[in-house]
Amino acid sequence: MSCLNCIPLHSERFTIFASLIHHDVISCIVFGRPSQHNRQTHIRTTMASIARSARAPLRSASSLTLSSSLARPSARASRLQVHPTLQLAQQPVRFKSGPYGYTQAKALVYSKTGEPADVLSVHTHSISPSLPPNTVLLRTLASPINPADINTVQGTYGVKPEYSSLLGTPEPSAVPGSEACFEVVNVGSNVKTLKPGDWALPAAPGLGTWRTHMLVDDADTALVGIAKEKLEGLTPAAAATSTVNPCTAWQMLRGFVDLVELSVRAGNGKGAWFIQNGANSGVGRAAIQLGKLWGLRSINVVRARDTPEATAALKAELAELGATVVVTEDELQERGFSSGKLRSAEIMQGESDKESPLLLALNCVGGRPALSVAKCLSEGGRMVTYGAMAKQPLTIPAGMLIFKDLTFHGFWFSRWGKVDPAARKQTVEAVLDLMRTGKFKPGPADTIPWTWETPAETLQKAVGGTLEGFRSGKGIFVFKDT
Repeated sequence: MSCLNCIPLHSERFTIFASLIHHDVISCIVFGRPSQHNRQTHIRTTMASIARSARAPLRSASSLTLSSSLARPSARASRLQVHPTLQLAQQPVRFKSGPYGYTQAKALVYSKTGEPADVLSVHTHSISPSLPPNTVLLRTLASPINPADINTVQGTYGVKPEYSSLLGTPEPSAVPGSEACFEVVNVGSNVKTLKPGDWALPAAPGLGTWRTHMLVDDADTALVGIAKEKLEGLTPAAAATSTVNPCTAWQMLRGFVDLVELSVRAGNGKGAWFIQNGANSGVGRAAIQLGKLWGLRSINVVRARDTPEATAALKAELAELGATVVVTEDELQERGFSSGKLRSAEIMQGESDKESPLLLALNCVGGRPALSVAKCLSEGGRMVTYGAMAKQPLTIPAGMLIFKDLTFHGFWFSRWGKVDPAARKQTVEAVLDLMRTGKFKPGPADTIPWTWETPAETLQKAVGGTLEGFRSGKGIFVFKDT
């Protein structure tokens, strides 16, 4: 970027960089060269319009002092001088998006991996009002804080961050965040599926959503639109959490063992069984609800809470969502659980292995708790691992492979979505339809308001606390006055 006081003058267009100083933000204004008008009159008139659109009154005309070289550039002129006193008066209200002005935006960024408190910072930048044909301008309404997002910042996730200088950070940086609900502010001339006022969701992870505003290129492909006529029954926070966890549960329940077909073949009208740990997680809660909707029965494993009363309350909460049975990890790991108590009337309603085989297990924990879940599977069963919250390896005894013919799979929704983006979009839209009709409830949320004045420390603390202990709900940035 050129110096404010030393900017090239081009033959067909000239550029003026005016400092719009408010909240320590400098925005850049670009004007096309007037063909038939006096240049200085044109510039002053245009700047007055910009000031009005930003709701920041312009000072008197005398405060706009332009270099004489601007009014009468010579043929030999190669540089344009802008007087340092060119500025707009500060106002208590920041410059917001306007039809002629730049959009001021803030983003959480990092230039190296590490703990969020150490590497995350807030960067302020400006977004041009001129949109490329296939691009949209978005304002973020809500953005969840997922464990995968934290792991990406830490450098331990399956995808490494891609650093860029596009935001004007001192060093190449990346913006974390994989989910969000956006409001469409403006669209490029070639965008077909979105219009201002619609909501939009990322069509794939990795968009970098922890920011107040952003430009998205190839918008028709990169975003899943929600027409403003179809927003009834949705909230920004709910929509923002629809693209990863519910879709992950959907594909794991349908893509490895056809439990619905198994239920039909059983002919007893009771529904096939599946078992999962991490049942209180976002994926776990989604699996409970989807299983209930599809006529399936579930055994759900959770960690015991600090008190028996808190554990009982959690079990009751999951049962209300549709869980058939809820047990703690301690109960699951008791001697003889898989060989005896599992088939009791208390758990699997006294049904035999032949009558009701348990063929699907979902694992997001790993280590010994995951092995205890695998022991419950019937012959030929499958365990699908999609997380490793315990940070312990899953050690599989040879007998499970040889004598029980168990199969162990890994599932990464990001990879699946890349292989079949059309199916991913269909799954997201199906989840949204269930939300609209009240058949699917998003999990509890711990909302973190993000206003223009929110200090960086508040945002860093919210991110850093995501993986610590028991939480009241998923952390979600909810954007207010941005």
